[in-house]
Order: sequence, then C-alpha cells, then structure tokens
Amino acid sequence: MKPKQRQVAILEYLQQFGKTTVDDLAAHFATTGTTIRKDLTLLEEEGAVLRTYGGVVLSREEGDQPIDRKTHINTGKKLSIARAAIKEIQDGDSLIFDAGSTVMQMVPFLGQFNNITVMTNSLHIVNALVEQDNDQTILMPGGTYRKKSSSFHGSLAEGAFNQFNFDKLFIGADGVDLNGVVTTFNEVHGVSQAMCTAAERIYLLVDSSKFGRKSPNVVCHLDKVDTLITDSGLSDQYREAIEQQGIRLILVDDHEE
Repeated sequence: MKPKQRQVAILEYLQQFGKTTVDDLAAHFATTGTTIRKDLTLLEEEGAVLRTYGGVVLSREEGDQPIDRKTHINTGKKLSIARAAIKEIQDGDSLIFDAGSTVMQMVPFLGQFNNITVMTNSLHIVNALVEQDNDQTILMPGGTYRKKSSSFHGSLAEGAFNQFNFDKLFIGADGVDLNGVVTTFNEVHGVSQAMCTAAERIYLLVDSSKFGRKSPNVVCHLDKVDTLITDSGLSDQYREAIEQQGIRLILVDDHEE
C-alpha cells in the first residue's frame, strides 16, 4: 500500500473506531510503528488528526475531508456503485449530481449520453463534463465556492436549485443510520437539501461503510429516497430496514479494483 493510500485508510479507520494507538494501527496495516508515526505526522500537519498521549484521534473536522482525499477511499466499491447508477440514466433525462466522491465516479461514463441535462454544484464534475465535448446541457447554480469540496454552496446555490425540477438526483452521504436519517459532515448542507426538493426521484449512492454512522447535519430522511445503491457488504440488519421502507435496493459486488 502506498503512503497516501495508507494515510487515507488511517482516516477511514479512525472514523470507524475512534481514538486508537500507534501499535493498533501498525498491527492493522501490517507495518511498523515508525511508518505509522510518519503517516500521522503528515496527517497532523494537514489538520486531519490530533496526536494525544498514548494515541491519535480525528480532528474536529474529521468527517469533512477534502474531496481529493475522499476519492481515494473505497475506490473500488465506489466505482462499482457508479457503474450500477449509470444504468439508471436514459437519454432525455434531466439530472442533478451532488459533489460527493461516489457520484464523481459516474462522470466518465456519461460520455455515452448526448441528450441529457446535468446540474451540479461541483466544479470537478463540470470540468469533466466539458472535456467530453458532446451535446449535454450543463447547469451550475453559482454561490460561494468551497475549496475543500470544490463546490458551490450558500443561499444563491440553494435558490438556483429551487427554481428547477429534475427527473433524478444522484447524491452521496457520510452516514446512514437505522433511524432513517441520511447525514453529512458538511456544515453547508442546505444545497443538498435543495437538491432533494428539486428532484422527482432520489438515488442515494453510498458504500456499506457509511451505514451505522451519524454525522451532524441531516440531508434528508431515508423515506425520501427512491433507490439506494450500495455494495454487498451491507449488513442483513440494514438490508431488512431499507426494504421495509419500500426503498428499491441495488447491491453491487464489493471487490476492490
């Protein structure tokens, strides 16, 4: 495992298990304490973790990681989820894409469509769509640019989505809990709520590690979701809870690529 990949995996581990020790991390990643300490030093310099006596914890903004870092977490699962999501699109659709790392994996596959309209607050997605150079219609909401997520937020962005009605929304999340709440660490989550209101159908794209997590900010209640796409690592408990709510569930192979 390359250092950058291991550092991303360390953050994922801390997000799941909380405070831990260098020895535990070294054992989990089958490496030395010296290597882990180097990783933690770099992560601490980036403001991602806090070193404490006898251990390490995530920083105050632990869940709200930069989009460039998120794209390296569970990439194989996210790609499989994206491939399944693409099958839900038809020419002529009007679509909303959020700025999440799983949704971003869909973009390279959009080149097969010409007659679609895509509205997104993600600058990364807009740039990728422009490079495809086909007949897609691309809409951006404007608003305040947020460097960490490379996306636009705020009242201007929210108001823009409120003026439209779209066929489908593809959206990710940082957490899904058994109380039926879809949540995010992102404190400027109002634009995600506006997206949900503007779409006829909501497709939630999350890998199985997100289930059981509860982040501070509510995006929507799970009963608003029409289709949930995740990997086969989803527990039976969550599978039953989702199906009981009448949500269409698509499970993909959970192998990493």
